Amino acid sequence: MALASPRVADSLISRLKAFIEESRLEAGMRLPAERQLAQALGVSRSSLREALQKLVSAGWLFSRPGGGTFLRERHALWSETQIVAPLRELVTEDPDYRYDILEARHSIEGSTAWYAALRATQSDKDQLQYAFDATLMLNESENPDLAAQADARFHLAIAAASHNVVLLQTMRGFFELLQSSVMQSRQRMYSQQAIFSRLNDQHRSLLHAILEGDAERARQSAMEHIGFVHSTIKTLHEDEARQARITRLPS
Repeated sequence: MALASPRVADSLISRLKAFIEESRLEAGMRLPAERQLAQALGVSRSSLREALQKLVSAGWLFSRPGGGTFLRERHALWSETQIVAPLRELVTEDPDYRYDILEARHSIEGSTAWYAALRATQSDKDQLQYAFDATLMLNESENPDLAAQADARFHLAIAAASHNVVLLQTMRGFFELLQSSVMQSRQRMYSQQAIFSRLNDQHRSLLHAILEGDAERARQSAMEHIGFVHSTIKTLHEDEARQARITRLPS
């Protein structure tokens, strides 16, 4: 494979960074598939692959075998070292630990919503509205993967609006874990119209509570929403396990 010249490689890296910024991708979110990204940038896949590897080495991105390339937090990697690393091992060994993460989110997101309602600046509110609108637009694209990422971004925008760095970094760490442990189920949630409609309504109620500065209503909305997500994902996993058992029955 011919390597791109240093000047061409540097130019492509700059274009990749600009693409990430323009796409408003945040830490933990996945980049488009390699073929799609190469077409968008008008470059060969080999050149793109080389540029992506340089960004991985530089700490901008991280990749998972068979899972794609993701944007890494470019500032302090506190969430990676203090939260994600030990929990990732637990989730890898026993996937049911993902429910512990969802239970933790139930409490934590109640807090982020509470503080966001009290502290959100106008800039924060604009970002929240943008993130919410993105969940609607991306569902219309009929791409459950992107819709699930938009969901994550909405919740991270709430954490950012709380102006509590510990809550924000904890949420970023959780979503990095959940991206791999329950992404398939979150995609299924967004592919079922009845579930999507309820998620939409819950997000809208949560958004309005924060925009109106109603901290208690925001906290309750967040906790009700995460409770619904928890129970729905658990039901989906139980259905998947049941179907797997059925396929193992002798014909």
